[in-house]
Amino acid sequence: MFLLLLMAAGIYLLIGDLGEGLLLAFFAVLTVGLVVLQERRCAHALDALRELATPQVNVLRDGRVRRIAARDLVTGDLFALGEGERVAADGVVREAVGISVDESLLTGESVPVRKRAVSGPIGVDGPPPGGDDFPAVYAGTLVVAGHGWAEVTATGRRTQVGRIGASLSGIDAAPTPLQRHLRRLVRAFGLAALGASALLVTWYGWQRGDWMQGLLSAIALGMAMLPEEFPMALAVFLALGAWRLARIRVLARRPAAIEALGSATILCVDKTGTLTENRMQVRRLVTADADVPVQTGSPVPEPVRRLLEVSMLASRRGGADPMDRALFAQGEARPGDAGPLRPDWRLEREYPLTPQLPATTQVWNDGEGRRCVAAKGAPEAVFALCQLPPDSRSAWLERVRDLAQQGLRVLAVAEGLAPDSVLPDRQNDIDFELRGLVGFEDPLRASVPASVEQARAAGIAVAMVTGDHAQTALAVAAQAGIDTRAGVLSGDELARLDDAALTRAVRQVRVFARVLPEQKLRLVEALKRGGETVAMTGDGVNDAPALKAAHIGIAMGGRGTDVAREAASVVLLDDDFGSIVAAVRMGRRIFDNLRKVMIYITAIHVPIAGLSLLPVLFGLPALMLPAHVVLTEMVIDPVCSLAFEGAPEDPRVMQRPPRQGDEGIVGRPMLWQGLLQGLFLLAATLVLYVGALNLGRGADIARTLAVVGLTAGNLLLVAVNLTAGLGWRCLFAPTARAFWWVAAVAFAALGLAVTVPGAQRLLQFAQSATADLLLALGWVAGAVALGAFSGAATQWRRTAQLA
Repeated sequence: MFLLLLMAAGIYLLIGDLGEGLLLAFFAVLTVGLVVLQERRCAHALDALRELATPQVNVLRDGRVRRIAARDLVTGDLFALGEGERVAADGVVREAVGISVDESLLTGESVPVRKRAVSGPIGVDGPPPGGDDFPAVYAGTLVVAGHGWAEVTATGRRTQVGRIGASLSGIDAAPTPLQRHLRRLVRAFGLAALGASALLVTWYGWQRGDWMQGLLSAIALGMAMLPEEFPMALAVFLALGAWRLARIRVLARRPAAIEALGSATILCVDKTGTLTENRMQVRRLVTADADVPVQTGSPVPEPVRRLLEVSMLASRRGGADPMDRALFAQGEARPGDAGPLRPDWRLEREYPLTPQLPATTQVWNDGEGRRCVAAKGAPEAVFALCQLPPDSRSAWLERVRDLAQQGLRVLAVAEGLAPDSVLPDRQNDIDFELRGLVGFEDPLRASVPASVEQARAAGIAVAMVTGDHAQTALAVAAQAGIDTRAGVLSGDELARLDDAALTRAVRQVRVFARVLPEQKLRLVEALKRGGETVAMTGDGVNDAPALKAAHIGIAMGGRGTDVAREAASVVLLDDDFGSIVAAVRMGRRIFDNLRKVMIYITAIHVPIAGLSLLPVLFGLPALMLPAHVVLTEMVIDPVCSLAFEGAPEDPRVMQRPPRQGDEGIVGRPMLWQGLLQGLFLLAATLVLYVGALNLGRGADIARTLAVVGLTAGNLLLVAVNLTAGLGWRCLFAPTARAFWWVAAVAFAALGLAVTVPGAQRLLQFAQSATADLLLALGWVAGAVALGAFSGAATQWRRTAQLA
């Protein structure tokens, strides 16, 4: 548009029409100003989102502690380490007070490792992650205990986690459906405008011999057909939509993914922390002779007291693990309870869990040379440590299934007999005796059942993907209202299925248990092959490929890793499933309003293009000159970005199924609806123009009546499309203030143009009779109403046929 305006201004200046040239140059500057204003508006919204997404860190500079964005750290900075905070960069610990770091982000080991401070360098590469008493810390890992200071040695892609994140570059993030359809739509309109303009200038020059006027008419036609509002409307809608999502605690890292939320057909969500509160509580203590329900704060009966004590000895006090915290909360709930640990006891050895043996063992020394060994972990792993005979193992596994069917997460606990000599290198070489089972309850979020039902009403399937026991997963899914009729698919079963079989399975199964993070990617690909638009949640580094491969990757803001957040397009700031459903609702509203504005843009370009072309083809005086086209555009641009963006949602937005993934912004029925509206307005304004000429009013008066009618019809088209599905009362709601402001400014500018002599000369207008102006307004209003009714009737007939 800007280049076409400059070209038209240059042509007018070349032919000596100084006023027209300067007017178009002014419009060119004004167009740039509007674009800059919209970009600044979008930039402010996006800047606010970036501030929400940017991790902060305390850094020591110039002798003072300052809080800065983690991305601003440089090598050599001293930054703070604190309990519960993620490490901001790779570094060397310089001061440490009881620091322990969870490095499972890099190692997969959930047991935190101790850190010690050093004063000197640690070498170029430093020690590998995962070992105790090393001085190195790594970006993205979590400090679970203590505090201190570290010196930055690497930032960004040079960190350990940065290298892992760089490996994701091999997976291309697919463009969203909206981006693909808009690209095709803009290309089609642009090519049509270019071709029509070239034909017009050629035809006009050959037929009439006036190549200069033909070029000006072709420029006007190109400006009329050019869909320059499409990308601007998309940018504004998505930027402000991301800001609206942030207000409901959902951070859109890639605003273009907002519309994909509205088209999601399946939500694949974690159980822990998303469907549940991630607030573990001990609910059952089971030994060979007792099965005791417990409540936090209540005394623990003697038959299961030793079971609880051993489970506490196998846990880390003050750790980040919610089950460890639950055990200590239960064991030390009453005043005076000190638990099994004594102040003089020393942790002599830790055996961390491994992928091969998901159990952890801690060896304590009581200060007098006696050792106490405690282990806890997955029941199957602890049973293997205890070397249970087959009959006993089967009986205990049956009890595990009973607890899991009640929605409890189950750990087995064992007590070991440590040798007086050197401790073995593997916990498998210690003699263990099974003490029993501990059942944990992670309460379902109160909002989840209603949110799941809301998703179902909107035609969206909800699938639960968890690492928990299959029976636990089924029980929690049933509580949440997730479909369990097809049973559960375990990670082991998933691994045995080929791609075709997995694609068939995921059409029915909605509960997936004992799933490894790397298996999530297979699930995403299988669902996509089945034609689903997939939203997948995740929080760990290993979840990142699945998050990036999904149409909508949703990372957890509270407990998620930086790599997962970088791979995802959306971040839940409160890790709540209800926020996902709210984001889907907002995505549908944004797409509905975007579709309305696209129908309006299609409709208004029909009369602008027709009035630029048809009078010329019929041998009539040119109606729409470049100045008139751009004057109309001055109304279209702010209407698109202000009035439509703030329109309220359709009350039935969550009572209809998701649109098809390949459905465009403006499908054929919607396009026909817009074309009908535009054709009726084109016919009305063309009749006004031709009628005025036939009545001898003169070209300038006829042009004035036609442009006044076009402007009124333009604003009526806005009102028609803005109120679609909402009713006319929404025009008087506070959200419609932008429309009335734009309408007032447009009519004020038009009033000046038709009454001020200087403006009349520039725009080739003339003073018109009031009766003629009123007749023009009434005529156009009737035509727009008829066009709106015809378009709506066509849409109703199509809906009835589909029903």
